[in-house]
Amino acid sequence: MKPIFIRAALGGFMVLGFCILTYINEAFMLGLLVVLGMMTGLWILSLYLKDSSIVDIFWGFGFTVMAWYYFGLATDYEFDNLRGQVLCSLVSLWGLRLTFHIGSRNIGKPEDYRYQEFRREAGATYWWFSFFKVFLLQGIILWILSSVFWVTVNSDIPTLGLFEYIGILFWAVGFFFETVGDWQLKKFKENPANKGKIMDSGLWKYTRHPNYFGDAMVWWGYFMFALGTEGGWLYFFVPIFMNFLLRFVSGVAMLEENLYKSKPGYKAYMRRTSAFLPMLPRE
Repeated sequence: MKPIFIRAALGGFMVLGFCILTYINEAFMLGLLVVLGMMTGLWILSLYLKDSSIVDIFWGFGFTVMAWYYFGLATDYEFDNLRGQVLCSLVSLWGLRLTFHIGSRNIGKPEDYRYQEFRREAGATYWWFSFFKVFLLQGIILWILSSVFWVTVNSDIPTLGLFEYIGILFWAVGFFFETVGDWQLKKFKENPANKGKIMDSGLWKYTRHPNYFGDAMVWWGYFMFALGTEGGWLYFFVPIFMNFLLRFVSGVAMLEENLYKSKPGYKAYMRRTSAFLPMLPRE
């Protein structure tokens, strides 16, 4: 997909999400203030550390904060809403695992190459440029995506139904692919004999990005919780937006552009292995 179409689609999703959220409930505007506060504090910390990569570590934790914030706003933290408690627990398990995984991988390492490139391009103005292009942008995306939590925790339906059980199933499949895929890749990279080689075993035999596929499934799971509530269908844009980000913006497309150039055997791996959905390898 050409960059101009990616930018147009990304902008379209964000405008759609913003319009829907500001129309539906003022709770989302309060949520926006919470996100802006977190991201501003994180940006200030990044200036001190001279490392914008900390925004990646915060990503999963940020959703955990927003899930429980909306839960408290809707229930005053009275734990009599089983649907809300289950959803927030799933978000916490997913978000904290992701934060721990990225943190253990990034802490003590140089700043991610993406932010280093931004830093070179912006030069002396990067200190404020990073607030808008890195922290504010990701904050707005986090706010839009986390809106799907509110409709579930604010529902008058306290019990689990068919949609919720389907959501739990989707989440479990996604969590398995994301967690196991990350673990398999970590073990592969820890072996010095694999330096320069391509990971094409385990889950990576059936999809080039099991972790991204798993992430997408997790978000379809969250949407199923919302679908079980009145007006929940309006949040269809959330999993679609996340799938778009993973497939065409910050996930598959960005990573493979680098891998395609740096690993000679990656082209053959691409020919025989599905990019996203798990499928049997092609001959």
